[in-house]
Amino acid sequence: MTVCLQKIFASALHLRSFLLSAWGVIIIVGCLNACEHEPKKQVVAAPPTVLYQTVKAQKVILTREVPGRVSPLRMAYVRPQVGGILQKRHFKEGMTVQAGQPLYQIDPAPYRATRDNALANLEKARAREDAAKRHMERCILLAQSNAVRKQERDEAIAAYKQIRAEIDACEELLATAEINLGYTSVKAPVGGRIGRSYVTEGALLTPNQEQPLAVIRQLDPIFVDVTQSSAEIVTLRQAFASGALQRPDVARVRLTLENGSPYLNPRTNEPVDGELLFSEIATDPETGTVTIRARFENPDGLLLPGMYVRAYLVEGKMEKAISIPQRSVGRDMRNRPQVYVLEASDTPNIFIAKPRLVFIERDHKGQWLVREGLKEGELLLVEGLLKVRPGQKVIGKPFKPTESASEEG
Repeated sequence: MTVCLQKIFASALHLRSFLLSAWGVIIIVGCLNACEHEPKKQVVAAPPTVLYQTVKAQKVILTREVPGRVSPLRMAYVRPQVGGILQKRHFKEGMTVQAGQPLYQIDPAPYRATRDNALANLEKARAREDAAKRHMERCILLAQSNAVRKQERDEAIAAYKQIRAEIDACEELLATAEINLGYTSVKAPVGGRIGRSYVTEGALLTPNQEQPLAVIRQLDPIFVDVTQSSAEIVTLRQAFASGALQRPDVARVRLTLENGSPYLNPRTNEPVDGELLFSEIATDPETGTVTIRARFENPDGLLLPGMYVRAYLVEGKMEKAISIPQRSVGRDMRNRPQVYVLEASDTPNIFIAKPRLVFIERDHKGQWLVREGLKEGELLLVEGLLKVRPGQKVIGKPFKPTESASEEG
């Protein structure tokens, strides 16, 4: 009996929980339906604020940064012209030498002996010349009176000529011996800075040997060889031909050293302008570049041969060039460069952002040079490019260099 009462009581509790849950579901569904019928409130967002600048056309001097290598004005390999034992070195490595200054001394004894022998042979020939000349003159005089035979006269003339030929040969041998003796003193062929010596005293030298004794480089002035792609040169010449670019008033070159500092005049602390000398008449088939040579003053020897530098070439000038900040340029769906131009609306300080495709010529001092797509006087969106959509209204403020609007959101 007791068990039956407990089962009835548990069933009643389950029924009560079920009824309560059903009522809860009905109430929640009713609330949701009521919310759906309430009127929705529309939130109108304020136009985004952007910065703009007025497009201006101005004169621009175009430069291009190209790599370069420093080359000596002159470089001479010092080699012996006669053989022998090296006796002495007359210079200190790294010093400045003058053209014709003695650098090495080769043992001159063998060459001095050859010179003395040639001189002695010459004196002997000259001594025989006097007797042969007098004999010839006597035979010629006697032959006129038929006192001697003509054959004897002819033999006297031939003997004199032979002596003269011997004298000429002895003079040539003497001159050669003098030259070789002079070559025993190895002199600097050009002036400049001389490097280390590749030989020491006691070394056996041979004429015109492959290994140089030392190398002399002339460093003031000095050359800088820069390379520019042939495609850039073709583009530049086409721009000159079309009139889009004018030739510069002064063709100058400036350098930046390996450590990133500009090459300055040590006395005035101003940039040194180099002089363009020439451009190669052929393109390197392996690199597709053309070598251009410039000359720089190098009084303190700061520029050394083989040094890597960056050169800035003045390529030309544009009288009315339009340059815009690089951050103002985006890309459309076809990856074409695009900017936004602000057009006035009926409300003050409210503009309509209109997309505009532009043709970018090149980079210039951190800005883009625009050939087509913009006109002088138009308002260019500079800051806030990510905030706008085509045709959207925006609040425009003039851009100031110290201002920087966030492009987030």
